[in-house]
Amino acid sequence: MAETTAAATSSPSGAKGPALDELMLAMDVVDTLRHQEDVALRELAQDGRDDVLKERLRRIYESQGLTVSDRILDEGIKALKESRFTYEQTPPGLSRTLAGLWVRRGAFGKALAVLVVLAVAWIGWSVWQQTVAERTAEAARIELTETLPRQIAAAGQAALAEARTDDARERVEQLQSDASAALARSDAEAARVALADLDRVRGDLMRVYELRIVSRPGEQSGIFRIPDVNSGARNYYLIVEAVTPDGQLLSFPIRSEENGQTKTVSKWGVRVPQQTYEAVRRDKTDDGILQGEVLATKPRGALEPVFSMAVSGGEITEW
Repeated sequence: MAETTAAATSSPSGAKGPALDELMLAMDVVDTLRHQEDVALRELAQDGRDDVLKERLRRIYESQGLTVSDRILDEGIKALKESRFTYEQTPPGLSRTLAGLWVRRGAFGKALAVLVVLAVAWIGWSVWQQTVAERTAEAARIELTETLPRQIAAAGQAALAEARTDDARERVEQLQSDASAALARSDAEAARVALADLDRVRGDLMRVYELRIVSRPGEQSGIFRIPDVNSGARNYYLIVEAVTPDGQLLSFPIRSEENGQTKTVSKWGVRVPQQTYEAVRRDKTDDGILQGEVLATKPRGALEPVFSMAVSGGEITEW
């Protein structure tokens, strides 16, 4: 600061300079005093020591080749005492808060923009979620009140049209009743299961095949098993396969009575009385050809095959 005032103090100290120059000199004096804070505070703390402080200041300026008048030095000391040229923070209050907000309006603007974007995104997501929920609820309502009832009615009619036995018709009617009950309690899942069962039963009713006793070289036509719980007994089985009129082999899920496991197989054993087993054995041993190879016939419209030989019930999948 002292260097910038050199030109302004080059005239004799008694000369009157412009007011701005004097003000700048006074500010420089205060600035110098602040840089010499320990000295200034010590001298100002003692009454009547202004002259000592003024002499110190004069020597500081003279060491820099500057001449400062007593009036300027006195003005600077007075200004320091009065805390002029000193920034004092505005006390807390509404005006200061508003001013701070205005100064930081750029940062607040960015934060506000981010909040607006987040709010818009959240509102959009909420609206989308609500829309999805409404659409899902409407689709469920339409399925329960329109789609499933129509499909179940059509499947039931088609299945009944194929049913040609009492047990087949009873089975279809039971499934229709189950489907209606599921719809009444708004249980869409149970209604779908009943619909699938109706379609499956219709397929079973339409299927035609024969249960033929296997009679190929190298393959067994029948076997007997000795139960673990009774070594003195024997269980007799004929090995069969389901053959369609066009010669295709069908596969069925068969539950083995020996281990309780269900497997989908194209060949399995049907338990028969010993008399049936012995009749088939004699038929095959006469000339090596099994004449009566058809154990049962599954006609269209029936759920179960009609057996032409006596059977005991029970099946196996391994031997």
